[in-house]
Order: sequence, then C-alpha cells, then structure tokens
Amino acid sequence: MAMLWKFMRVAKYSKTALSPNVKVRGIPTHSRSSSSKSVPSDFAASTPYSNTVELLGKSYPQDDYSNVTEKILSKVGKNLHNRKHHPLWLIKEQVKEHFYKHYLGRRGTPLFSVYDALSPVVTVQQNFDSLLIPQNHASRRKEDNYYLNRDHMLRAHTSAHQWDLIHSGLDAFLAVGDVYRRDTIDNTHYPVFHQMEGVRLFSCHELFSSIKDGEGLQLFEQGHRTAHKQECHTMEAVRLVEFNLKQVLTKLMTHIFGDGLQVRWVDCYFPFTHPSFEMEINFQGEWMEVLGCGVMEQQLVNSAGAQDKIGWAFGLGLERLAMILYDIPDIRLFWSEDERFLKQFIGPHIWQKIKFQPLSRYPPLINDISFWLPSETYSQNDFYDLVRTIGGDLIEKVVLLDEFAHPKTKKVSHCYRIIYRHPERTLTQDEVHRIHRAIEESAVRELGVEGRF
Repeated sequence: MAMLWKFMRVAKYSKTALSPNVKVRGIPTHSRSSSSKSVPSDFAASTPYSNTVELLGKSYPQDDYSNVTEKILSKVGKNLHNRKHHPLWLIKEQVKEHFYKHYLGRRGTPLFSVYDALSPVVTVQQNFDSLLIPQNHASRRKEDNYYLNRDHMLRAHTSAHQWDLIHSGLDAFLAVGDVYRRDTIDNTHYPVFHQMEGVRLFSCHELFSSIKDGEGLQLFEQGHRTAHKQECHTMEAVRLVEFNLKQVLTKLMTHIFGDGLQVRWVDCYFPFTHPSFEMEINFQGEWMEVLGCGVMEQQLVNSAGAQDKIGWAFGLGLERLAMILYDIPDIRLFWSEDERFLKQFIGPHIWQKIKFQPLSRYPPLINDISFWLPSETYSQNDFYDLVRTIGGDLIEKVVLLDEFAHPKTKKVSHCYRIIYRHPERTLTQDEVHRIHRAIEESAVRELGVEGRF
C-alpha cells in the first residue's frame, strides 16, 4: 500500500539488447567514449528522446525521465506469483484461500475479489496522484523509481490500482503483482519483488450493525485531524475500522504461521493515512516486520466515488512471508531456474509444510572499488543500480566500507566492497575480474566518478 515506501533510487541508463517482449527503437549502436580497453558491459549510449520502448504490446516514447534498465525490463512479464508451485504462488494462494473461506458476502460467495494479472506499467497519476502524494514528495524522484517516461512508469506498489478498483465499484479486493523499486544490495533486497494489496470499505450499516445501540453512530463529522484520526471521521468509526483491520490481519498471520504466533503492532505516521501501523511477528524468537496497514485516506475514497464509505488498506510483501515461512535465505533464489530449488515446493496441496534445503553453499569472491565522487548530485543508489545492472544476480551484497573527505581539495571518496556469489555454482576469479572491471569502467563513464583503481 501507499504507506509502505522504503523507496529505492534509480540510475539513469539506457540499454540495447532487450528481452524478446521489449524492443527499443532508434538506439545508436555506438557507445560514448570510455577507457582505452574495451570491457563487456550492459551499458550503452544515452538514447535520443525520439526512442521508444515497446513493452507488453504498447509503445512508450522515451524522454528525459526515462531510466528503466534492460535488466529490469527483462523481468517484466515473468509473473512469479502466478507460476504454479513457485513459493510466491504458494503464499498468494494461501492468502486467497484464507480470505475466500473466512469472508463471505450475503449470498455466501467470497466477499473479496482477487486481481493478480494487472499490468505493472501504470501512469504517474495512478502511482502517485491518485494516492494524494504531494508533487514535491521525495518518493517521486527519478532516483526512487523506474520511469518509462514522464507519464508512465513501472509501478512502485500495488497501491497504484486502489483508485481504479474502488472507482469500478469494488468494496473488498486483493491486488497482487510485481513491483519495482531500488535500494541497497543484500540478501533481502531486490529491485523487483511482489506485493499484495488488501482493501475493505464499510457503509455505516455494515460497520455499526453489530454494535449495541449503534443506530445513532455516524461515520463522519466535522472535526480536527490528528495522528489518530482524519478530520472527517468520527472516533467510533476509526476505532471499529482499526479493530477490524487488526483482527483480519492477525487471523491471516496465525493461519499462515500457526497457532501461538506472537503479534505486535507498531504505531506509525504516514502523510497519506490515519491511523497507521506496522505489524511485526515473533518467528523463531525474532521480531520481524511483515506488513503495513491503516485507515484509508477519505479524500482518496471520496474521489473514487465511494463518498458514503470508510475503509482500511494493507500491503504485504510476498517474498518477506515466503522467506520466513520456508526459511529461504536469499531473495535472489526466487528468480532461480534451478530444479533443485523449484522442485522443493511441489506438493499435493498449498499448505504442505516445507523447509527449504539449501543448495551447495558456494564460496564468495570479494572485490573492493574506490573512486572520487563527481559532485553533490551523486547518489549511492545510482552506483548500486549500475552494479546490479552489470553483475545481475551474481552480486550478493554491496557495502559502503569507507567515506573520506580530502582535507585540502574537499573531494569525497567512497570505497565499496562488492561480494560476488552465484547461488547455483562456483564463480571463477577470472569471470569476476571481468565483471568488476566492467563496473569500474562503467562507473567512470556513466556516473562521472574519478577512479582510484
């Protein structure tokens, strides 16, 4: 959901060789000037604004906001959450079955409808404006998102579909899909992951019908906005929506992880919803955040055509749940085609108890890289994205080891440690050296840094 934003920054690169479902027109075959020795890399020349990207059957003209990379575009359409027996599919199906079984409408049919094939290409209006995110909010930056152009992007969250689904007349739904963000590189972060959005709206009758003497209670008032309620909501309505939301999610987590699960709620403040919470569960003695939720912003609900209703929304990451439930140690494994990984999740039913058996633990190879930063415009996540683009899933982790400011020149130097490890085989020093050299040269060429290597 919109509140779950720990956004990743975006680098500004253009690509040539794209996956079969992605085509780029008008890209020149020559690259910009680089160091004298040619090192293979995935980086290509900056593309003129007349270029277009064809993605999922549609064409998107590129402009000064275009920054999505070939590696990211190659993930579009994989839809791991719809791949039968994949661990993400198992989690999705478990949540679906729980909601279908426990929440029924007046006619005995499932109350919640599920949408798991919505296009990941959305408009900026869907991803930001419809959710009331201010124009100057940091989460809109190019460094935080994958833009096709100024008007279209790869969704940063499944909340991008909230307004449209509510506007279509839905009161209760789950939206599942791949989302695209940028962040640091380690075993729990990946630029593509999968989210499930849940939304439930209540009329006055639905919310208060089970309350004794609830006939006189109202959803709305002309009050004051606080961290605990919106100005248009009555406190009684907020408390009941909050109680229902927490009850729904506690039952869901208990159903997935078993009886005796410890749950705690952490109050949060987000500019888009009041009140809001993060849910943490105690799994094997460790508290872990698994989702965020809150009372929906009434202005959003009203603009979508449901002015007489109040509601809640939650957002959870499928990878986070699957890593906890199945004890999967590295998020890169979800993209593995290795049968030793995939076959572990084939079973007679979706609730089968599965504990991931690690593949052979291949040794890491470690290389450091140091360079002087070009200016104050440098972003660490520009470098992280460059490393991810060139090294792909061979990159296990990138750590900033040292930051040094020269006392005379005031220039700033960064030293990063890059840990290479293939999840399915042993890497050689020779192939890692070639990749590392490509990263060095591309950092100079694309980011304008001054190498200290």
